[in-house]
Amino acid sequence: MVHSSVHEEEWHHTQPPSDIFYSSHHNDDYYQRPPRQHRHRESSNREPNITLPPFHGKDNVENYLDWEMKVEQFFSCHGVSEDRKVSLATLSFQGHAMYWWTSLEKERRINHEPPIQYWNELRSALRRRHIPPYYDRELIDKLQRLKQGLSSVEEYRQSMELLMMRVGIKEEERTTISRFQSGLNLEIRDKVELLPYRDLNELVQLFSRVEHQLLPYSTWKALAI
Repeated sequence: MVHSSVHEEEWHHTQPPSDIFYSSHHNDDYYQRPPRQHRHRESSNREPNITLPPFHGKDNVENYLDWEMKVEQFFSCHGVSEDRKVSLATLSFQGHAMYWWTSLEKERRINHEPPIQYWNELRSALRRRHIPPYYDRELIDKLQRLKQGLSSVEEYRQSMELLMMRVGIKEEERTTISRFQSGLNLEIRDKVELLPYRDLNELVQLFSRVEHQLLPYSTWKALAI
């Protein structure tokens, strides 16, 4: 029994450690297991490459404002840092916009003015270039005269909200509701006047429902002429 325990102890001592493997080619030799290679992924803090919509610089206020809105959405969505905004925006300039920007940079150098470095500076320069001083007054007049006419309720609402956004009008919702109702077609407005609602969205849904209940869209559109 003692002899057996000695052999058992010797057998345990002859086992290769866990970090050693046995060679199939040389049965009497032990080989050290090679250390595991750990791949470390390098974290990249670089901002993603983005391409802004092109801007051609034509004299169209709506085109410029649409481009400006898209650019600011890109900046917000991709978290673009302030020091990259001007370079990204100006890289999207084509045609007249590119010539204007090149001329502006040259003029500022000649006049010993600092270069434009921030988006709000570039946006102000672009607005002076593309938005006439009377533009806001025209929009306000257009908003005050806006009527539903041939538009659907939803189309009329979108037109009103776009004009308000262009002008930068911020008002209480009840004022917006009153503005919205005043431009609706009478045959629709009268049906909803006494119905309860909580906000503008719910009111628009009520008007849209009445609109579809009154007549087929093509029919009441012809009557509104």
